This record gives sequence, C-alpha cells and structure tokens, in this order.
Amino acid sequence: MPLSETKEVESPEVVQSSSWIGWLPICVLPLSAVACCNALPPWVFMWILSFAIFISLKWLTWWRARFRIAHSSWRSAGYLLAWPGMDAEAFLDANQRVPTPPPTTWLWAIFETALGVILLWVVARSVPQGEPLLRGWAGMLGLILLLHFGTFQIVSLLWGSFGVNAKPIMSAPLRSTSLGEFWGKRWNLGFRQLSHELIFRPLYRRLGADTAGLLVFVASGLLHDLVISMPARGGYGLPTLYFLLQGTGMAIEHSRFGRRLGLGQGVRGWCFMMVFLAAPVFWLFHPWFVLRVILPFMQAIHAV
Repeated sequence: MPLSETKEVESPEVVQSSSWIGWLPICVLPLSAVACCNALPPWVFMWILSFAIFISLKWLTWWRARFRIAHSSWRSAGYLLAWPGMDAEAFLDANQRVPTPPPTTWLWAIFETALGVILLWVVARSVPQGEPLLRGWAGMLGLILLLHFGTFQIVSLLWGSFGVNAKPIMSAPLRSTSLGEFWGKRWNLGFRQLSHELIFRPLYRRLGADTAGLLVFVASGLLHDLVISMPARGGYGLPTLYFLLQGTGMAIEHSRFGRRLGLGQGVRGWCFMMVFLAAPVFWLFHPWFVLRVILPFMQAIHAV
C-alpha cells in the first residue's frame, strides 16, 4: 500500500479532543430531516430520514475506527460511499485476509435479486386492488430481497473480490435455530455490529448481559418507530413493542426453563423463534406504514 494513502493512528489525546466530530451528524441530520416531515410525501420523508440516520451512523463508526487502525483513503471512501455495513474496523483493515467468494454465492445473490424484482414489479401487480395490504406486503418483501439479500450481497462479494473484509449484511437468517442466533449472527449484521459497539458493550459491565441486551432491543424499537411510524403518522409504539417482545423471547430462551425445553436449538428452537418473529410482525410493519408509505412508494417506482 502506498505510504501516501496510509493514515496513521492518532494519539489518545487527539481522539478525545475531537470525538464530538463523530457525533455531530447524528445530532444534526436526523433532526433536519424531521423538520421537513410536513413538507414531504410520507415515502419521501421515510427515505430521507433513513438516509440521514444511516449516513450519520456511518460517519460515527468510521470516525471511531480511523483512530484505532491505519487505513487507506480509498478504503475510507469505499466504506463511507459504497458499503452499507457498519463494521468499519474490518473494512478498513488491509491486514485481514479474505477468501475469494465461491461462484455459488454469486449465483445465489443474483437469484435473490431477481426474485426481489419479480415480487416487487410482477407479483405485487397481480394482487387485486381490493387487497392493498397484501399488495403492499408483496412489494415490501420484494424490496427487502432486492436490497438486503440481493444487491447488498453482490456489493459484499465485489468488495471481497478486491480483498476487503465486507461481511454480508444478511447471513441466511432462516437457518437460525434460536432468537439469539437470528438477531446476533444472521439478521442485519450491520445494525448488530453498531448496537453491540455503541449500546451493549458500554452497558454490559454495569448492567449485565440481560439488561444490556434488552436495552439494545428498546433502542432498535425506538429507531424503527422513528423511520416507520413517524412517516406513516400512525401505529406509534407498535415497532417498539415488537422489539420488546423479541427481548422477552430472548430472556425466555436463555432462562433455565428455556434451556430445559431446548428452545435455543434444533427444530424446537426454530419453531419458538418463528412464533416470536412472524406472529407479531404486523406490529413492526403495521398497516399504517404499508398503506401510507409502502404503497405510495411502489406507485412512484411504477411497481403497481
């Protein structure tokens, strides 16, 4: 790596004196987006608010990592502009060795991308207009497949081909056999990394693993309420209740009773996980959000 591209790790004094710069965007950008909520269509407001939060957190993770690890300018630009993950240290570290992605992973990523396109632009249109919730859910599932499982996976593979440690955002979540595995190792690993670094780790020693883990779910619920319920102007609190239920399920799973019943492994663990994940999912993506945000967005992109 050319010396001119390398940033040295700053001293602890510099880190402490400039740490406020890392937190500045998260204090400004989301509030600026919220200030515009009444002037924008709900789906536009949702995307602007989501991007404001995303960009702010990307900056924060990069700012913290740049003090701890030497990195090149092109890796920093790639992390900030061309990667949705939040593990800045892994992405920036040129010393990490990444195996070449096998061809099957490319094929699977392309398949999931194509399936998302079909659900969003073909299946959703075939749903009768008298079933708007079903139409919205078909499009929403297609969008999740297209982005999180398809496009983001392809981006991960592209970075891996250049030797960059850009772990996929999703890691076959339906193969999980417990809620702990689902939320901790397979679903939206970008947010998992972020919440572990900013919430769980600082609170773990003071409050213990159970309380710190529950507070991670509370924070996740409030964040989802912000980007789901606020644009929809309805369903307030339901996403937070959904994530509180996930935290409750995790507590049951890790309890003596849960371990005795085998709720954290095998078929029994998978069924227990799906009861908590799928049964109340309408609390997370509630009808106000589907009807007022998702369907207008689908109309804007000519999906319906």
